[in-house]
Amino acid sequence: MSKPDTTDFINALPFARALGMQLEQIGAGEAQISMLWDARFIGDPATGVIHGGAVSALMDTCGGAAVMSYPGALTTATIDLRIDYMRAATPGQRITARAQCYHVTRRVAFVRATAHDEDSENPVATATGAFTFDRKEGSA
Repeated sequence: MSKPDTTDFINALPFARALGMQLEQIGAGEAQISMLWDARFIGDPATGVIHGGAVSALMDTCGGAAVMSYPGALTTATIDLRIDYMRAATPGQRITARAQCYHVTRRVAFVRATAHDEDSENPVATATGAFTFDRKEGSA
């Protein structure tokens, strides 16, 4: 994966901008996107834990980015995304998602992703998804 010019990708996605997502790496069907802990996204005021919807949005965006970086991909949309939440993210810590597009058919790409806080050995969530995609002219 390479270090991308993050401005264009995130600016094209208003929801990603609103959540403060940062594209860290992308290339050849893989992506890494993170977001800082933000009090606006707290789901449980008693603990300060980020709402699962913010984690879900991060993983969905990262999965779509992985598909977009797959050779020949032009556009994408989420068909299905299953997320398994393993534990609450630690309040105050950045959450990072990593996604890999591991199989493609003519019109569907399949993705696996994980999200973690600063404890990268202990996932916050895992996901599997299917995304539609259009190919660039002349791509197989």
